[in-house]
Amino acid sequence: MSSIEKNIRELDKLQNLQQRSHWMNSLHPLGKLLLSIFYIFVTVSFDKYSLAPLIVMAIYPLFGFIVGELSFKEGIYRMRLILPLVIFVGIFNPFFDKRIILEVAGIGISGGVISMLTLMLKGFYSVLSAYILIATTSIDDICYALRILRVPKQIVIVIMLIYRYFGVMAAEADRITTAYKLRAPKQNGIHYKAWGTLVGQWLLRSMDRAEDVYESMLLRGFTGDFSMRKHKTAATDILYPAIWGLIFLVIRFFLIKIL
Repeated sequence: MSSIEKNIRELDKLQNLQQRSHWMNSLHPLGKLLLSIFYIFVTVSFDKYSLAPLIVMAIYPLFGFIVGELSFKEGIYRMRLILPLVIFVGIFNPFFDKRIILEVAGIGISGGVISMLTLMLKGFYSVLSAYILIATTSIDDICYALRILRVPKQIVIVIMLIYRYFGVMAAEADRITTAYKLRAPKQNGIHYKAWGTLVGQWLLRSMDRAEDVYESMLLRGFTGDFSMRKHKTAATDILYPAIWGLIFLVIRFFLIKIL
């Protein structure tokens, strides 16, 4: 199986997660979106030496993966391109901040090591919280929440169409690479001399497909905006983000003084 086919399957699996009949999926998308943003905001607001209370902030990702019945292994795999960037963002801190601020079993730990770990955890938690949102909320619901927040209509439509065209462009790339392999069965990979031609064909074919899709949208009454399914607000839609928001504030302003 080619890497393109694997990526298409991963996209299908993610969409299946979004369409599950799980209670976290049925929560109002606005509450989940605001909760994720607030969690990331609180997480990154910790001081660079506040490692202990920052570890406690792992309670939200753990809850999301365990109660939400999400695979931690698959989540890490799907975020494999982003995680190395956010994890190693503070890799050079130990070389600049060598002041010893903590001793564990007689071993001195410098401020650079502590700040490196806090930066890694902040990025790691932020990526996991974003994955929980994506895995439990469809792109239509996220765009619906953005419209409630008065995000300009043009931006929301662009976000939705970009997400929709991922599958279209991936399918076209899979067809082109499959056709190339059938014409060069003994060749490993695609020869570098054919890269420009194949990318050009991929772009042109994707544009043709996009034009067909747009014409189909016009025939179905598209006038520059999507009719999104409205969600009714239940008590759990308010209590879920409110309780978690209170927990984050307690950890940020009260538990930090204890730890």
